[in-house]
Amino acid sequence: MSEADNSSTDYNFKIKDSLLGAQMLFVAFGALVLVPLLTGLDPNVALFTAGAGTLIFQAITKGKVPVFLASSFAFLPPIMYGVKTWGIPATMCGLSSAGIVYVLLSLLVRWQGSGVIKRVLPPVVTGPVIMVIGLILSPVAVHMAMGRTGDGSGILFPETTSMIISLAALAATVIASILGKGFIRLIPILCGIVTGYILSLIFGIVDFSIIRNAAWFAMPNFVFPEWHPQAIFYILPIAIAPAIEHVGDVLAIGGVTGKDYVKDPGLENTLLGDGLATSFASFLGGPPNTTYSEVTGAVALTRVFNPAIMTWAAITAIILAFVGKLGAFLQTIPTPVMGGIMLLLFGAIMVIGLNTLVQSGENLTEPRNLTIVALILVFGIGGMSFSAGDFTLQGIGLAGILGVLVNLILPNKKKINRV
Repeated sequence: MSEADNSSTDYNFKIKDSLLGAQMLFVAFGALVLVPLLTGLDPNVALFTAGAGTLIFQAITKGKVPVFLASSFAFLPPIMYGVKTWGIPATMCGLSSAGIVYVLLSLLVRWQGSGVIKRVLPPVVTGPVIMVIGLILSPVAVHMAMGRTGDGSGILFPETTSMIISLAALAATVIASILGKGFIRLIPILCGIVTGYILSLIFGIVDFSIIRNAAWFAMPNFVFPEWHPQAIFYILPIAIAPAIEHVGDVLAIGGVTGKDYVKDPGLENTLLGDGLATSFASFLGGPPNTTYSEVTGAVALTRVFNPAIMTWAAITAIILAFVGKLGAFLQTIPTPVMGGIMLLLFGAIMVIGLNTLVQSGENLTEPRNLTIVALILVFGIGGMSFSAGDFTLQGIGLAGILGVLVNLILPNKKKINRV
């Protein structure tokens, strides 16, 4: 084959890879932009930090793992609370600390091996923490589905109209996830958004003025962090749940490709890559990153295991971040549309936590396990808080720290019996 033929073949492969990469981004797109839209962050910034975060992850893992990093739902409650209480810059300071937790865990794994994660963060701790995340968010979903603000204090749209739109978006999401075939099954959130948006157009509740005023090409609205210790202590413990989710996703993609990524490039490097990507996103005003299971599903469906595909997905996300009208269009999605999808999404988060407990096979009525689970759920959902001066620990953060400490302090009956 001539040099010209080789060059043509390489070019064709690059075109194919770029199209596959754009497809992977499309799979992740609905969930990626939903987090900034719900929390008041800029969706264009989220696109940029998702793309850049994926490239950082690939650099740390030497391009061996075909995953795409984007907005994490686990951080929705602290972002919502932080933006409302301290503002976006202070919240970004807190979120950057979550990335540091990943980095510290990666150092711990490098020192003690991957088994240390299960010892420090067993399912009896992570399961109920994940459940708390979903349950705390449930009132927000209901308020938005009914056309109100997330805290229920203001009415944005008529309740009847909102309920029709939100339930239709919910139905479309459920149908796509259960009855959808092939590619459609991978984009249930996007299907729900499209359905709800079309109905919103019919009811005339979409405001296009923001699109008309937006430039075609614009710099994303980057926001830099401001030092805020209270935000750090509030948000830092919440990284416990997504850290475990990361381990599960690494195992899942390994099962799809038939490779052991826990050994090569190593869990210590995948955690480090995710942590640096999360801190980087926070330094620019984007939501924390996590590995996307939707993209893992797309990899399983297409049987394309080349990690370079994710490089093209990342590049596509970065390019789209500079399209001003895209971000403006996303911000026209009415509240009931997002509320309808969240009715399922936040419930699903709770179920994932419950499933984590069930799959662990632990006897939850055994006094030690019962104590850990009960305290995490009641402290997290009930609103328990501890304050000392300007420092306050409450909600998911309190539940996470409490779970880790109680698990480490309480004697393990199995170990005692073995002795």
